[in-house]
Amino acid sequence: APGALSAGSVHRSHTEPAEDGYAGERDGGRRLYPGHIPTSPLQKALLAAGSALMALYDPYRHDMVAVLGETTGCLVLPNLRDKMRNDPEGSRILQERPRIRLSTLDVEGLRWLPDGTLGREYLRFLEDNKVSPDTRMPAKFVDDEELAYVIQRYREVHDLMHTLLGMPTNMLGEVVVKWFEAIQTGLPMCVLGAAFGPLRLNARKLQVLATELIPWAIQSGRSANCILNIYYEQRWEQTVASLREEIGIFPPP
Repeated sequence: APGALSAGSVHRSHTEPAEDGYAGERDGGRRLYPGHIPTSPLQKALLAAGSALMALYDPYRHDMVAVLGETTGCLVLPNLRDKMRNDPEGSRILQERPRIRLSTLDVEGLRWLPDGTLGREYLRFLEDNKVSPDTRMPAKFVDDEELAYVIQRYREVHDLMHTLLGMPTNMLGEVVVKWFEAIQTGLPMCVLGAAFGPLRLNARKLQVLATELIPWAIQSGRSANCILNIYYEQRWEQTVASLREEIGIFPPP
């Protein structure tokens, strides 16, 4: 796999402040991090409206979903950041700024882990669904360097939520994950996806969603600890079952 490292250290994680843009450097007093695009409240509102329409039309437009998350999350991101600051593991994540990318994953090491471990099941999820952590868009429109990292972290653990919840990347699986994330984070983007995603499902899937999956996702979302407070890169060898139990996620129905 591109960017795979040697199988030596499964626990390895990296921070890449210079390359990935979360070093907190100010450029000319306006750009708060590399790639930051300063925008006015009106510009954010227009971006939010346009990206919401595009995301509803095509939920797989991840670029539009990303813009929507950044332009509507300004009231919620400080709360998520505070939850991380007030938790020992979350605080360490904020300080060390780990990134989940192919260049930071020991792919071969994850492949040799036993079945049922987080690392092995996460890699299996990536390979079975033909997805890559490198497709996550970098933050651009968040006007705070630390909050930009918080939403970036949320994006990069999204596939780990699929792994922990046992949900595929089809529309049904995405809707279930969005319900869980909406309860967990309160991000308007997640609430929108949870509310409007079911419109694309057929009657049989809607019945399963309404009677089994949504109640389970809501219950798990309410009982679980903040998903951003888990240093997943240091939990690869932990079993999915024990991590679910630790976080407070109920087994999938």
